[in-house]
Amino acid sequence: MNFILGKKLEMSQLFNDKGEVLPVTLVLAGPCLVTQIKTEDKDGYTGVQIGFETKKKLSKSLLGHLKDLENFRYLREFVGTGLDLSKIKRGDKITIDTFEEGEKVKIVGNSKGKGFQGVVKRHGFHGSPASHGHKDQLRMGGSIGATEPARVFKGMKMPGHMGDEQVTVKNLEIIKIDRNKNILYIKGAVPGTRGSLVKIMGEGEFKVNVSKQGAINNKQEKGEDKKDKDTESTENKEAQKTQEENQPVGGEEKKEEEKKSVQNSMDNEVVEEEWDEK
Repeated sequence: MNFILGKKLEMSQLFNDKGEVLPVTLVLAGPCLVTQIKTEDKDGYTGVQIGFETKKKLSKSLLGHLKDLENFRYLREFVGTGLDLSKIKRGDKITIDTFEEGEKVKIVGNSKGKGFQGVVKRHGFHGSPASHGHKDQLRMGGSIGATEPARVFKGMKMPGHMGDEQVTVKNLEIIKIDRNKNILYIKGAVPGTRGSLVKIMGEGEFKVNVSKQGAINNKQEKGEDKKDKDTESTENKEAQKTQEENQPVGGEEKKEEEKKSVQNSMDNEVVEEEWDEK
């Protein structure tokens, strides 16, 4: 089982080898980082929590939860029995390389919100006859039950809020993968608006970028780099101080040498004058 978080971009079209037009949805998938691993012993189920996209401000609870990681905007869990948790560690990076072209995936997203709608649009009622005697009744819901129970039964089809619900679409094919831009070209429609979050799940082998050891090791490396830079700066400062301390000593020696040379020249001049007087 492989998975990743993505953001729906737009719809487009591609042409296959036969010249047929394929409607595709462009999804920006990843990169994501593993933020938490759920186990049977501790949590009662197995799963992986991953983060996608970053933002500036987080609550203190999330800052503690994401310690040594980035400030993620989205956190989502993937629960399944096909996960090998021994190969996954907190901070591992999940990229688009975990998917292959031609693979069938399942996508979960929130549908577009339609607002408050009537029964014709929401439930597909055909409406009342448009003949005489049906004034203002064309799109009415009609009767909602008998008078005997004196209440409305649960599940009655009535006007109300439409859309903005979790929708799952299965067996969508990946037509093309742009690994440089982290974009999946998925055949067909994907639920949600442009810029909405989607969960992408497949049946392929799960791959993580273990070589970099995730953001934890990156931050540790950054900390080591900072320490190295600090030590280098301190060493440079100490060297400068020693140079500054040594420079005045050398200057005094030069001044003393200059004084001695001037004194010697003056003594020579005095000797020459004495010889001239004689």
